[in-house]
Amino acid sequence: MLIIFESVLPIFLTVALGVGLKRLPLFSADFWDGLNQLGYYVLFPALLFTTLARADFSTIAAGDITWVTLLGVAAISALTMALWPLLRAFGLGSPAFTSVFQTTTRWNGFVALAIADKLAGLEGMAVISLMMTVTIIPLNLINVLVLVWFSGENRNVAMMTRKIATNPLIISAFVGIAFNLVAIPVYQPVYDAMNLMARAALGMGLVLVGAGLVISDALKPKPMVLLPSFLKLALFPLITYAFATLFGISGTPLAIMVLGASVPTAMNGYVLARQLGGDARLYSAVVTVQTMLSFFTLPLALMLVGGG
Repeated sequence: MLIIFESVLPIFLTVALGVGLKRLPLFSADFWDGLNQLGYYVLFPALLFTTLARADFSTIAAGDITWVTLLGVAAISALTMALWPLLRAFGLGSPAFTSVFQTTTRWNGFVALAIADKLAGLEGMAVISLMMTVTIIPLNLINVLVLVWFSGENRNVAMMTRKIATNPLIISAFVGIAFNLVAIPVYQPVYDAMNLMARAALGMGLVLVGAGLVISDALKPKPMVLLPSFLKLALFPLITYAFATLFGISGTPLAIMVLGASVPTAMNGYVLARQLGGDARLYSAVVTVQTMLSFFTLPLALMLVGGG
């Protein structure tokens, strides 16, 4: 348990640093916007490419991990969608439901990568990178379609699909996989330069998570904040664990897969909520609560599956 806690603690200390830095007058809003752009277009793609291009997938059950990941996403998506009639009967509006759906189904792969690196090194990062690769497109498509459907407005789905297809994270993930499968060599100095950028990505990504949190929303969380927090931090890991054991996955890959399902939701859905008529304020509140709760739920989940 101590090993798990000490692996998770640096991640949350870095997130806390982001919370503190955001509240200092030293940094303007443009500064944080610039960091987000740098991470999105340069550092995070470099991280995905370097992780996937030389990942040794022979040490993990790549096919089983792919199926378990996709089945887990499909199951939690279907379950959350099935709750809509009940939630509507209790007065939940369509925009708010889209944020419940997004914050239940999305996951912060970069937080998972940081913890996996601490817990299991290259093997752990390979598992998380594979999970990210197979879910980036389905999760973005599903969430865009839910937002478009529940917004009640005419939206250019084709345009949004093109944006998803040209997403730098998606492109870098698939290029990295292609280089790996075809065994395309990467000139070592180029790889080393990209690896330097990749190392910067994790720390900066965690600082940005902290900078995006709204602590006041977590002090008195509403039921519609707690519901997706329960679904994401408790039910989703259980679903993933059930499918993984059904496929015979065990040991480190099992623990890392549960880790991937246990991390809080990703911040990128906040932008979609603002652009496509969702409840951005609710999304921000859920991210904040999930991040704070995961400080306790993540070590517990990893301990239960023997992750440390």
